Amino acid sequence: MRKRYSLNKIESQEKSPFDEGEYSLFKFGDTYFARKFAKQLFVGFIAEFKSEILKQEEIILFPSPYYSIPTASNFLCHYFKEELNYFLFEHGRAACIEGKIYRQQTYVEDYGNMNYEERINLISNDTYYIDKHFVDGKFCIFLDDIKITGSHENTVDRILKEYEVKGEFIFVYFAELMNTNIHPKIENHYNYFKVKTTEDLVEVINGRDFHFNTRITKFILLMKVSEFEHLYDNIAEKRRNEILSLAISNNYHQVEEYKKNITTLKNKIKWQSTYKKDKDKTLMHQNLPSD
Repeated sequence: MRKRYSLNKIESQEKSPFDEGEYSLFKFGDTYFARKFAKQLFVGFIAEFKSEILKQEEIILFPSPYYSIPTASNFLCHYFKEELNYFLFEHGRAACIEGKIYRQQTYVEDYGNMNYEERINLISNDTYYIDKHFVDGKFCIFLDDIKITGSHENTVDRILKEYEVKGEFIFVYFAELMNTNIHPKIENHYNYFKVKTTEDLVEVINGRDFHFNTRITKFILLMKVSEFEHLYDNIAEKRRNEILSLAISNNYHQVEEYKKNITTLKNKIKWQSTYKKDKDKTLMHQNLPSD
């Protein structure tokens, strides 16, 4: 069995079925909207698949593939899982299990501006892995935030076929482009609707519900020097350290286009740490009692 569900149908370029500003903030790490969208998505999904879900003894929920840094849709998946598990709990069923498709990313290009062929060509060089023995024969939900060209779904299909995974599969999306006359670059219209300047980015990062994801991390590492300096000076030390840690975890320090800002970030953090230690020593000596 293979089925698909999407909550919002994109039929018009001029009229969005969801709030574009909220979606843009979600894509850049505001998890308040990840939770909000997950609740909406679950309500629509369970209304259609309630009886089917309650028949299952074991359910595996997959976010979109990633390596180390979660995607925005991973946070959507996290909150969707909370909703699904509470529903299962209320009906005396076992909680779902979260699976993962591992992905080694190799590109820095802006995916949201590409057509289907360009997207497929770009991601065809990526390496994917799924644990066949964990998944085989199970009821699986593959969740993503938006379906524009279907390249993500086709990639998952290819992975399942490559590993000869059998089972029941449902692909679930917060939104889906239905009008094929609309160019796929509409995805970037949604992505950047609310985040256009460095100040916009600073505001998002300093927000209460912010978490780094792949998109914003890559975006920061590709910033011009002046913009990167401004961002660094206007976010908390904790956030600066997070960027460096995440970049290393995803091997971005081995990607030529990211090296400059990673090196700048490393040197700034190192200098800041040294300066702070020296300042603390000076203050300690100044506060020592005199003879």
